[in-house]
Amino acid sequence: MQILRPTYLSLGSNQGNKLENLQQAVDLIAEKIGSVVKISSVYKTESWGFISDDFLNICIQIATSLNPEKLLKAIHEIEHSLGRTRTSEAGYKARIIDIDVLLFDTEIIFSKELIVPHKDMLNRKFVLVPLAEIAPNLMHPITKQRIQTCLENCTDNSPVEKTSFTLKRPVSLAEKFNYIAIEGNIGSGKTTLATMIAEDFNAKIILERFADNPFLPKFYEDNDRYAFPLEMSFLADRYSQLSDDLAQFDLFKNFIVSDYYIFKSLIFAQVTLQKDEFYLYRKMFDIMYKEISKPDLYIYLYQDTPQLIQNIKKRGREYEQNIAPEYLDKIHQGYSSFIKTEKNLKTLIIDVSKKDFLNNPAAYKEIIALIKNVD
Repeated sequence: MQILRPTYLSLGSNQGNKLENLQQAVDLIAEKIGSVVKISSVYKTESWGFISDDFLNICIQIATSLNPEKLLKAIHEIEHSLGRTRTSEAGYKARIIDIDVLLFDTEIIFSKELIVPHKDMLNRKFVLVPLAEIAPNLMHPITKQRIQTCLENCTDNSPVEKTSFTLKRPVSLAEKFNYIAIEGNIGSGKTTLATMIAEDFNAKIILERFADNPFLPKFYEDNDRYAFPLEMSFLADRYSQLSDDLAQFDLFKNFIVSDYYIFKSLIFAQVTLQKDEFYLYRKMFDIMYKEISKPDLYIYLYQDTPQLIQNIKKRGREYEQNIAPEYLDKIHQGYSSFIKTEKNLKTLIIDVSKKDFLNNPAAYKEIIALIKNVD
């Protein structure tokens, strides 16, 4: 279980497109460090401690699972990616972006690399003004005073001007969705993606219990004989699992992600069952389907059949090795028909045929960006 720590950062820029620098920094913080909970107004201030162009400054509150050392490393990487070059020269300088850790939960840290609370924050009005805007009642862990009180006691008389500029706060997955269902053909990577999302975004995960189904190996040996008991057992298990897990809210998780949706039962049953068997099956399915919570987002991972065959062989489940390409094609056609006719689900189709999101971080980030951009 990830523990998310409330953390406050100060951001400033006085080179180039200063507002754009701040926005890019905020976006990267949301991507690499943690969700952005609050953003202050944008303030214009004179350069502090040296002569240069005016700064634009903000403070933000984030929730991060990183420890202080990893947090500082991530901040330096973000600064570097935006064009800042840190040097060993003493003194203040103009900079494209500057990100400082002001407070890390209620901790007091004195190390060679990091001092928290920030050693100069109480003497800098350009820090305290935006911080007091978003967290006036926050207690400074050393002085034991509210941030608003710290601002009132600050002796810095430098002008701090509130601007009309605004920054867009990146919205986290947890704010957009309560329940995400990830679907796909056999070997498409749905379980892998669901697991990665659950780990990275502190989500409760629901994984299909296919390995516990005794009819599955038998079905691949004798389709006609074991199709109906297989599909009925899957339907009963999926209904039971989703009913229980979706009803149990976890206070320590942000949202729910599953690697299947109960409608897959009907899609597979259409392919495997005889007409009279499917007619009976459909009656049972319709009763259960009405009782299941619908996902806020339904994701379908598409992979072409040759890639699916390759993935199936690679993961090495013995009973899957003789799956025919024609069977996979029929499954895909079933999903395609479902997606076209089901109008009550918000659906996102992602072609992952050429996206190795498990081993390629860029591909994974691209998928997460697609999910975050769903309206």
